[in-house]
Amino acid sequence: MNAWQDRFDRRLMRSMAMPLAKLERGEGSRVWDDTGKEYLDFLAGIAVNALGHAHPVFVEAVSAQAAKLAHVSNYFTTEPALELAERITRLAGAGDAGRVWFGNSGAEANEAAFKLARLNNSGGARTRVLSLVDGFHGRTMGSLALTGKAHMRDAFEPLPGGVEHIPATIEALEANIDDAVAALFLEPIQGEAGVVELPDGFLETARELTHRHGALLIVDEIQTGAGRTGEWFAFQHAGITPDAITVAKGIGGGFPIGALVTFGRASSLYSKGQHGSTFGGNPLATAVANAVLGEIERAGLLENATRRGRQIGERVAALESPLVAGVRGRGLLIGIALTEPVAAAVVAEAMHGGLIVNAANDSTIRMAPPLIIDDDDIDEFAARLGNSLAAVAATL
Repeated sequence: MNAWQDRFDRRLMRSMAMPLAKLERGEGSRVWDDTGKEYLDFLAGIAVNALGHAHPVFVEAVSAQAAKLAHVSNYFTTEPALELAERITRLAGAGDAGRVWFGNSGAEANEAAFKLARLNNSGGARTRVLSLVDGFHGRTMGSLALTGKAHMRDAFEPLPGGVEHIPATIEALEANIDDAVAALFLEPIQGEAGVVELPDGFLETARELTHRHGALLIVDEIQTGAGRTGEWFAFQHAGITPDAITVAKGIGGGFPIGALVTFGRASSLYSKGQHGSTFGGNPLATAVANAVLGEIERAGLLENATRRGRQIGERVAALESPLVAGVRGRGLLIGIALTEPVAAAVVAEAMHGGLIVNAANDSTIRMAPPLIIDDDDIDEFAARLGNSLAAVAATL
């Protein structure tokens, strides 16, 4: 154990694993550790650093706003908060009825959405909240109750009640959605499950059934939002309008921020005093998010996500590795399915070779690179991943 690992082990809560490295700085799609070693970052802080590291737009936004006003509490508002609320509702297609609640993380956004679901209970008959098996919505008590992974929940039971986890099938939707359901929570792509897309027609069916029975359709866009899949939000690929979405991660480009965005009648469910956050919507976070989303729009990074995602899939297939079973995902949220449960070994080899990727589970490599990646980055990625796969395959 080296010096920084010893410091981490002594003082950081053991709810977290030992970090893979101690990083010192970043630029674009690259980071450097405390030894000076360079890595190509194809994880981007788990789909957070949409513009990569130290992007001039991000740096300028932080510096300029910090020099003016960083925090005011929720007794006041500021121009960045108003601008961001208007921007997000426009990008989401929420229309004149769209509203936003700001928090500081994805878990907080999902907590706000969970409370929204409870408010959709006129007459007290809507006692059920549905979410999907293998879905992930956060680690706070409410968001964990929504999470469809028993091994994450078991140590913390009893969790907030009324949540049922159903399979991600159209048959399960048809069998479970009735007039007692207050809301259905789902991720359009299940990132923590291994970048697993929902079945064809699932979102459309979910929308039709929830609308018919008066339930809210709440789409968790925390990992899929901010242009990562080639649309501003992944639900837009299906051409539907949800009742609410939760967003975080990429909208701040590395600065902590989360939000609940409501559509239509869901925008009228909250009333004064029912929810809040001291830091939520602070001028520093909202100014940075405005700058990040503005740059994604200005630079055409939605189109880049679509094009580069397609390139990555083609390059992975061209490796012809016996360990690669296929590629899943959309845009720049990508999962490489493996033929053997060796994802952790591939990630370790990749780190050794200067490439940062992630093992979503034993048989899936997850990638969520910055939206700014280019041809040179993809060439380097393919070479380093190919070497890592070959090294692991040679041990089997």
